[in-house]
Amino acid sequence: MVGRLGVFREGDGEKVEERITLSHGSGGRKMMDLLEEVVFPALGGGSPWSAEDAALLEFPSGRLALTTDSFVVQPPFFPGGDIGKLAVCGTVNDLAMRGARPLYLTLGLILEEGLPLETLRRVLCSAAEWAREAGVIIVAGDTKVVGRGQADGLYINTAGVGLVGEGLEVSISRAEPGDLLLINGFVGDHEVAVLSCREGLELKVQVESDCAPVASLVEAMLAAGGVHALRDPTRGGLAAVLSEMAVASSVSLEIWEDRIPVREEVRAVCEVLGLDPLLMANEGKVVAAVHPGRADRVLEAMRSHPLGREAAVIGQVREGRPGEVVLVTTLGSRRLLRMPSGEQFPRIC
Repeated sequence: MVGRLGVFREGDGEKVEERITLSHGSGGRKMMDLLEEVVFPALGGGSPWSAEDAALLEFPSGRLALTTDSFVVQPPFFPGGDIGKLAVCGTVNDLAMRGARPLYLTLGLILEEGLPLETLRRVLCSAAEWAREAGVIIVAGDTKVVGRGQADGLYINTAGVGLVGEGLEVSISRAEPGDLLLINGFVGDHEVAVLSCREGLELKVQVESDCAPVASLVEAMLAAGGVHALRDPTRGGLAAVLSEMAVASSVSLEIWEDRIPVREEVRAVCEVLGLDPLLMANEGKVVAAVHPGRADRVLEAMRSHPLGREAAVIGQVREGRPGEVVLVTTLGSRRLLRMPSGEQFPRIC
């Protein structure tokens, strides 16, 4: 049967579930009803009838940072987060890695025919909540609907704009020999959270995703001074980010395995599944290359922030072979830490 929004409804009696239909991507009345009754209310109000084709944005003087990203994850809800939170935090964090203060976001939706409306509402409400938490405004968006089997339920595409302070230069290519390498906490939490939910892993202690907006943490780090390079270790994990930094800055990195924060639950999952926590995705972590004379102040600033209480110094930038990352193991041996060449597991983000 067809409900008030023109959505397909499945079930009997009180167990009725409204779902997306192809007509919601037609550009007609049903699409406007979906926007007016579901999308706009979840994201903070307004009316699709008065929406413009482009937003006019106010900016103070200065340089702008711009980023874009796309988000696919199954299941869409997992311990500690969901695809809506992930989309907002991931985009905000990319801006923060250039030292930018995030200001505006766009949010594009690709919906699969049959997606429950309740799923869409939950995702959008979460995105709105975390946009408020991050201090950004969702100023534009788009909605498309594809047929059954043509999308994994729901995809989100974002763009983010932020403001870079005058004289601030933070880049993955600015790590210098002597810099200390800092991270703000445990690695691997996000990937284990998603895998445990999707694969039905029974853990004694549930691991939650670290998904969070780190812009305020980065702001505190920058205020302490001496931060040369920043990177968030998402897909590919810590190993990928360190390899990128070593190549981009034409330096060698030495990493100390016993200094890298890894939860025992994450380590246990990795041992059972044959995974490496250094290759696992994170969504609320920051790796920083910091001048050695400022590292103590930056570390103190990180540990004073809720997202940096487990911050640690995990290595140092060297003058060795450019692009080389050397891991000093817990046994004292040394081995090359290489950029991951493929997927450890089916993609999770």
